[in-house]
Amino acid sequence: MEKKKVIFSGMQPSGSLTLGNYLGALKNWVNLQGQYESYYCVVDMHAITVPKEPKHLRKNTLEVLANYIAAGLDPEQVTLFIQSHVPAHAELSWILNCFSYYGELSRMTQFKDKSRKQDSNAITAGLFTYPVLMAADILLYQADLVPVGEDQRQHLEITRDIAQRFNNRFSETFTVPEPFISKDVAKVMSLQDPNSKMSKSDSNENAYILLMDKPEKIKRKFKRSVTDSIGVVNYTDDQPGIKNLINIYSKITNKKPEEIVTDYEGKGYAKLKEDVAEVVIAELEPIQEKIDYLLKNKDYLEKIYIAGAQKAEAAAHKTLRKVKRKVGFIPR
Repeated sequence: MEKKKVIFSGMQPSGSLTLGNYLGALKNWVNLQGQYESYYCVVDMHAITVPKEPKHLRKNTLEVLANYIAAGLDPEQVTLFIQSHVPAHAELSWILNCFSYYGELSRMTQFKDKSRKQDSNAITAGLFTYPVLMAADILLYQADLVPVGEDQRQHLEITRDIAQRFNNRFSETFTVPEPFISKDVAKVMSLQDPNSKMSKSDSNENAYILLMDKPEKIKRKFKRSVTDSIGVVNYTDDQPGIKNLINIYSKITNKKPEEIVTDYEGKGYAKLKEDVAEVVIAELEPIQEKIDYLLKNKDYLEKIYIAGAQKAEAAAHKTLRKVKRKVGFIPR
């Protein structure tokens, strides 16, 4: 039997995920399970590159794990775990730091963006070396594929560079991962600025939909979503707000954008906003019920993350042992 390819990804524990996280990544992960040997983790170590309240981090980590399962990730089919529960991530990250260059890390777009918003004296080394930890996450599991959006492509490129550099120096050690870019992934944009990606860090809470938002809140946010003054429903870059609403509708109902445009011929934006809100509410209702159930059954979540960490650790340890031998560490 042909060995399954390995896929790896993770999300930061920032509490309830957004509709953008769900339609842009999580729903896709669910569709891929079974086809690949899949590792999905909650990247709590990445989360502390910016200050976090400890009790919020703990709560949010469990929430994201619950979001994963409620959205359809099956712990029997995929390995679900918390990043900090597998010490090999930190160990490999340090070793790879010694094979990463200051220049390439300082050119990372996300580092430049985030550091611009902070006092230069308060920028941590963790924020600077974040891409090396990300490389360790991926390379530990010998991942063949990593589902990435455009904003993460640069991080995957540096992962590939580090892997090739290490392989060239010490012989084949790491699988050099390829990006997995699904053709039908919808990029969900902000409801208030449709030229920017939907993000929970937006200062305007009307800009994003959370998976745990109540129906009334979802209706209100879509009603307030920014469109334009053209007044005709078209799927075009000239109408980014309408295009975003059509993408959301299309991703949930599997209707083609052209069909949706035909359906709304002669109808106003208000009707489209109302209908998009309704399909989102219907899609999220069973997920919300499952999240609620899981968060009331923390013992079950604990079993999942303990079993997941054990499985992940076994795979990670194999890679780490090989790496340590190659760099010249004496085995314990």
